[in-house]
Amino acid sequence: MTTTAFLTDTTLCIGCKACEVACKEWNGVPADGYSLSGMSYDNTRQLGHSTWRHVKFVEIPAANGSGTPSWFFSSDVCKHCERAGCLEACPTGSIMRTEFGGVYVQPDICNGCGYCVVSCPFGVIDRRPDDGRAFKCTFCYDRQREGLTPACAKACPTESILFGPLDELREKAGRRIEKLRSQGADDAVIYDPRETSVGGIHAFFIVRGDPRAYNLPMAPEVPSVLNRPAWTSAAAAAGLMVLTG
Repeated sequence: MTTTAFLTDTTLCIGCKACEVACKEWNGVPADGYSLSGMSYDNTRQLGHSTWRHVKFVEIPAANGSGTPSWFFSSDVCKHCERAGCLEACPTGSIMRTEFGGVYVQPDICNGCGYCVVSCPFGVIDRRPDDGRAFKCTFCYDRQREGLTPACAKACPTESILFGPLDELREKAGRRIEKLRSQGADDAVIYDPRETSVGGIHAFFIVRGDPRAYNLPMAPEVPSVLNRPAWTSAAAAAGLMVLTG
């Protein structure tokens, strides 16, 4: 089965939030409310149990603090990591890897322990306050099984969100970067942390400037990579206690 992916090109996003609406409508995700957050024009703030797609409004101040700031929009989503911290941490088998490469939470098996929440290097997965179960983007697993495009990508009017085979989208992202830089966007980069313990993501991004402005950490790591040094330290301490005794 082909591994599928999202490529989100922030240079094409117009901030319309059609992806957010389509995601909620298709998946029956609860409403977030309509109060402005005070953070630009964003009313959903961040990804969470009731926000599986989040259009972030990014304002970058002009150089030297003068002039009009630059505006960018980025439709954030679960990264469906190649090596997923949430999947590794889940004790019940609720979180699985689908045949399409996505990371899927089975809500009927989730016991609400929250281990996945603290193990996600991107802060994506979240628990609902009413029953404690964890929720996030399903990669429209039900639609993919029927050969359909995920709802968010289907609804995007500018094709800022592309869906398709992972390898093909990575090639397309490379060509897009070359085009942007030829047009003067020298700060355009691909965000796909393949060199970290995450091993790359199946929902990657084209951004301009510092990825951290888009809530994308520079070096995300799967928490379990710290297990070996922790156990090594514990073993050394235990050995020292035995020798001392």
